[in-house]
Amino acid sequence: GSIGFVGLVIPHAVRLLFGTCHARLLPASALGGALFLIAADILSRTLIKGQVIPVGVVTALVGAPVFALILIGRRNAR
Repeated sequence: GSIGFVGLVIPHAVRLLFGTCHARLLPASALGGALFLIAADILSRTLIKGQVIPVGVVTALVGAPVFALILIGRRNAR
């Protein structure tokens, strides 16, 4: 589901911003995931007037390219 996908993508994206210190990474991942889902929910309700797009669609449209970029970046780093 969409929450599992957010749980997969957000910690990797946050690690790029905050480094590998777990004392900062865990709370930043939790906060980042919550903010991402809130933004996705707001976007899903306001993108098309009078209709609600499923949150899973919004998280997939935003999260899939981010996840692909993270994977490509890790492959190039090797």
